[in-house]
Amino acid sequence: MATVACDELHVRLLRPDARPPARTRPGDAGFDLSAVEDFALAPGERRVVPTGVAIALPPGVAGLVVPRSGLAARHGISVVNGPGLVDPNYRGELRVILVNLGDEPFTGRAGDRIAQLLLVPFLAPEVSVVADLPPSLDERGENGFGSSGR
Repeated sequence: MATVACDELHVRLLRPDARPPARTRPGDAGFDLSAVEDFALAPGERRVVPTGVAIALPPGVAGLVVPRSGLAARHGISVVNGPGLVDPNYRGELRVILVNLGDEPFTGRAGDRIAQLLLVPFLAPEVSVVADLPPSLDERGENGFGSSGR
């Protein structure tokens, strides 16, 4: 298996008030993404929120846009397509589709941290259509939902 090297994340700020993705603490896995505009979400409402940032991911690395746990726990704010996928060949603005799953309206301000970006290596093998799949390594086989018990 090939290894993926990623020592630097190239970031382009598309607006003067945009903030680059940043880790809150050393060693954090996710990079915080910040809103570049004020926004409001009524309960049940979703909105595409711009970050004003574009990135260049290296080949073999994808970006996953995931919710911030504090926003989810306190306000019910989540990412609709969580995780959102950023392909390595995408060079446009990162925008986050937020949804308010809470009971109260939520107002976000420019500069608020709204989601996290997690960088992950991925495999992209050629697809081979076969008549039969090789057997699984245990007794699970074709057993699906609930097959491992409670």
